[in-house]
Amino acid sequence: MNYLLKMAKLVKFEHTIFSMPFIFVAMIVGANGWFGWKLLALVTLEAIFARNFAMGVNRYLDRDIDIKNERTKDRPSVNGEVSINEMRIFILFNALAFIGVAYFINDLVFFSTPFILAVLGGYSYFKRFSEYAHIILGISLGLAPIGGVMAVTNSVPEWSVFLAFGVVFWVAGFDILYSLQDMEFDKKEGLFSIPSRYGLEASLALSGLFHSLTIVFWYLFIYYSHLGFFAYVALLISAKFLIYEQYLVRTNLDNIPRAFFDLNGYLGVIFFILILLDKVYWWI
Repeated sequence: MNYLLKMAKLVKFEHTIFSMPFIFVAMIVGANGWFGWKLLALVTLEAIFARNFAMGVNRYLDRDIDIKNERTKDRPSVNGEVSINEMRIFILFNALAFIGVAYFINDLVFFSTPFILAVLGGYSYFKRFSEYAHIILGISLGLAPIGGVMAVTNSVPEWSVFLAFGVVFWVAGFDILYSLQDMEFDKKEGLFSIPSRYGLEASLALSGLFHSLTIVFWYLFIYYSHLGFFAYVALLISAKFLIYEQYLVRTNLDNIPRAFFDLNGYLGVIFFILILLDKVYWWI
């Protein structure tokens, strides 16, 4: 139990909430309703193993960076709470578990696992040579709804691509804001991020642009998947959340943790609930 608690702390397990709602959105729309308990269990496990792998790799590779950063120097990966061997075993276990569970879903999901793991594991390298790491992180989470719909339909329908692109720009937009906390540190260490390369004003502008694109792509998702009233309510609420997130950060950078964790967590859950209501409404 102590080991599990240590690992949950290492990967911040509670942040799984960012991707999980959009996986279930894709599954509900793909199945046109309930998709079954078996797929619920299998896909939930897939999401957990995928995120554990991604965060495990990130913490493992970033040890030399995190130990120098005042904000991250107390992470379990650098303060000795979790050993290097424990991290290696954790990463390997979650990669193999991710592949193993995929085998029981369908062939498309199973054969896509090497590509997905490559993207998830590759993100941590990008900050060393490219400011587009924010986009790669967005793609990592954007793959989540694609995986969800593949599990249900054994295909990648057009509407799911729009949903995924919305997630990509949503995540990239709030990751730029989050990276403002490390702007000076990244400059000093020669790390690549949009804030460290282009400064505060350009970062805020790009984050705002990305969040605008989020709403555009989610509108296209709703339109092409033929959803109804509650889905458009979800879109409107999401737009208001993103506007408020931008406002909070532009007003005071000390609001970044609140904007990052609270607002984005609520956004995903509310979006899922309203899409679910939309499907329930049409059943009635």
